[in-house]
Amino acid sequence: MDLGTVPPALVHAWLAGRSISRGVPPPVPDRGGFRVDSRSDTEYCRWVFAAPSASVTELARDIQAPGRLIKLCDTQEALRALLPLRWELHPPAFFMRGGDWPAAPPLANGYRCRTATHGAVTCVTIVDPAGATAASGFAAETGGAFVYDRIVTAADHRRKGLGSVVMAALHAARRGRDTPELLVATDAGRALYSRLGWHVLSPYATASLPMLSPAG
Repeated sequence: MDLGTVPPALVHAWLAGRSISRGVPPPVPDRGGFRVDSRSDTEYCRWVFAAPSASVTELARDIQAPGRLIKLCDTQEALRALLPLRWELHPPAFFMRGGDWPAAPPLANGYRCRTATHGAVTCVTIVDPAGATAASGFAAETGGAFVYDRIVTAADHRRKGLGSVVMAALHAARRGRDTPELLVATDAGRALYSRLGWHVLSPYATASLPMLSPAG
């Protein structure tokens, strides 16, 4: 697969798993991409496109309110070229797929790892010697993908391999051995996942309208 070319079916599979993980509505086809009606305090909905198209420009022109995100499996430059000037780009991210996994790393001394699965969603939590959450992550499994989501290590517990332990524990919970493993990573997260055998399928760019400032 050429970098920057992601099949729409794979984008849909990732979005479907992400929706299950977060308890939001499933993605629906819209404007040549997929729309998720998040309806949260920070995000009303999002559109995700597998490739650049005139539909992205038309959608951006139609949107008048903040909280509606446009996301594209391509570079920030490619998305910027499709948008009116009033749109703002977010920090870059990367659409990634799992590959050959290394052996699971040992857990740092004094930490404990807990895994819980409810339906299609698995949650892994690592607690420190005092019982506070040091790292955590989620994964959701569908017939089309095993999707990793919200992998977080608290600032005071970084550089101890906890993120790798969370990923390994989630990977061990996967039931479909041939199901593609997918995630979207920040620039910082990409380094961790690359060490775990993941590879970038495409850059992943995001844009939104600026939030309105209160009057006065």
